[in-house]
Amino acid sequence: MPMNARYQALRLLQSRPPVPPTDQSRRPSEIYAQHVFTKKVMKHYLAKETYLALKETIEKGKTLDKGIAGPVANSIKAWAMDKGVTHFTHWFQPLTGRTAEKHDSFLELSGDEPIDKFSGDELSQQEPDASSFPSGGLRRTFEARGYTAWDCSSPIFIFETTYGKTLCIPTIFVSYTGEALDYKIPLLKSISMLDKAATAVAKLFDPEVSRVVATLGLEQEYFLIDRALFDLRPDLILTGRTVFGAASARGQQLDDHYFGAIPERAFAFMNELEQEAHKLGIPLRTRHNEVAPGQFECAPQFEGLNVAIDHGLMVMDLIDRVARKHHLAALLHEKPFAGINGSGKHNNWSMSTDTGKNLLAPGQNPEENLMFLAFFTTVIRAVYEHADLMRASIASAGNDHRLGANEAPPAIISVFIGSRLSKILDDIENPPRRKKNEHVSDLMHLGIAEIPELLLDNTDRNRTSPFAFTGNKFEFRAVGSSANSSNPMTILNVIVAEQLKDFHHKVERKINRGRKLEAAVLDIIREYIVESKAIRFEGDGYSQEWADEAARRGLSNVKQTPRALDFMVNEKAMALFTTTGLFTEAEIHARHEVQLENYLTKVTIETDIAEELARTKIIPAATDYLREIQGTLPANATDDGTLAPLRKLRDDLAAGIGKTLTLLEELGSARAKAEAAADLRAQAITFGEEVLPVLDQIRNQVDQLEMVVKDAYWPLPKYREMLFIR
Repeated sequence: MPMNARYQALRLLQSRPPVPPTDQSRRPSEIYAQHVFTKKVMKHYLAKETYLALKETIEKGKTLDKGIAGPVANSIKAWAMDKGVTHFTHWFQPLTGRTAEKHDSFLELSGDEPIDKFSGDELSQQEPDASSFPSGGLRRTFEARGYTAWDCSSPIFIFETTYGKTLCIPTIFVSYTGEALDYKIPLLKSISMLDKAATAVAKLFDPEVSRVVATLGLEQEYFLIDRALFDLRPDLILTGRTVFGAASARGQQLDDHYFGAIPERAFAFMNELEQEAHKLGIPLRTRHNEVAPGQFECAPQFEGLNVAIDHGLMVMDLIDRVARKHHLAALLHEKPFAGINGSGKHNNWSMSTDTGKNLLAPGQNPEENLMFLAFFTTVIRAVYEHADLMRASIASAGNDHRLGANEAPPAIISVFIGSRLSKILDDIENPPRRKKNEHVSDLMHLGIAEIPELLLDNTDRNRTSPFAFTGNKFEFRAVGSSANSSNPMTILNVIVAEQLKDFHHKVERKINRGRKLEAAVLDIIREYIVESKAIRFEGDGYSQEWADEAARRGLSNVKQTPRALDFMVNEKAMALFTTTGLFTEAEIHARHEVQLENYLTKVTIETDIAEELARTKIIPAATDYLREIQGTLPANATDDGTLAPLRKLRDDLAAGIGKTLTLLEELGSARAKAEAAADLRAQAITFGEEVLPVLDQIRNQVDQLEMVVKDAYWPLPKYREMLFIR
């Protein structure tokens, strides 16, 4: 039998050495932000007055003076061309979930003379085709005009590849008729809303506060597999996940990969990833093995939320590009492999004042920190009020596979705050009798002379919680690894902003009625604690007991995206969006339609490729092996019992092939029913509830065949090969 493609790929893999990073001689601090138009660079290239005006806009959110666009553009061009840049692009976030760009050259003809030109108008505005991006009906094919406009609050940067450098200008994307066609416009609106509402509340405690900035740290999980094996998996190429694949005898059950020694090829990849990120001013600090074999994570230092999300999208692009250079494929799908950990993008969110205070830092005595308790309980109250909208913000076809499985949080939105803070809130609700000067120690005494006392955090960690307080921030763990975090962070910002406005209004009303500030604040904190108690949960989010308890508390447990997306367009959500000005009714209905289309398209592709693989690779391979077995059985020999196991293998194999073919016919019928449904929502729901279960049955049959068919016949790289061969 000739060597099949899978065996050839495995042989190639054995000869791949780690690819060394391009340059290890310079420290990270020496290359950091060398491709970014930083304030230091601005100061060098801009006139003083122009620099100060632009700095005011960036740091204090003041309206950009259009008169400085020309001088700024000339300076940016000079800086970029000094670095060998030939083209520029407006870099934006359409509703595809990733980024988009159209490159234009600096080259322009003046008469017959070629010149390098970059005007203030070109910096400020471009016109990409708005009809070719998802718009939910806001734009049609013949209505093509859309605009991108410079977001000067996010740094301009140079993206470098092996074949050139491009000046990238972060922008918003809006239609000719004014509707937001991207994720950045609502994000920027929500940041502004949160700033105003949080500043008003912060001033109650500290009159010096004049601005509050939302901050974010984005942890990015991903898998790495060898490129040759990836190229032999059409399902990975087209969908990002394995639609078939029997579990390896060894998966993650030994718990030996998490925080283990990083494999050399992955280490080389991580080194280069960090170098490229640092050049772009992305402060990556952490790298490590994650729980599943072949799974890894990187995480940056906290940044302003808008910049952090731009950097998160850049990191996703870098992961893919750098992996290719190392003959690896990076998998950003939430669940590329069944039965082991999926990947998330943990959003660590907080708020900081312009006076340098983290509003979610409890301090040494959180029970006495009224400012912290005000913001802390307000966030919890906001999540309680809009838990369903939070669920909708993380809904996707990929995340449906991940939520509630292998250390990912469940689809039930709850808040974990830890035992100490729970006790504090309980004591505020029902004040206990306390001894004078009673204090709970923050130190853990281990009783080992060589080990110092450990300073305890205010909370433990709960990996099954979708929204957990982790010391001085909230971690929204339920966001998927392939997601653009703009959407969940926009929702979080706006619901917290609205709750802060409610808090401020209630406190002022009590003060106007003669209540002292501290007493008024404590009254509202106690009110929020009582009202939001149902959302707080400290236990195992995977347990059936929690699912039952959550139902008794009135918390939703919607596991599939099409029904979760209903929360975007119900009466409560529409009122929130329209009264805050975050979206018009047309915009939110359009986004709902875009996300339904995205879901339906992705699951349709998964179904198509599964059927193709089953018919063109799996069944032929199984049939070839069946033919081989049949050939070893004597045609007319008397059966004395010794051939019975072989005959059973033949019969079981034939039955498995037959069952798979029968299920493929059922899949076609289920698809026809989904496609005939009345509207897009009904199609998506039918697909999720009737087509995907049949696909799961086909997977089960195919995975059983994989465990029986002779290894030399099996056409697809197996889990053990993709996950364990380094």
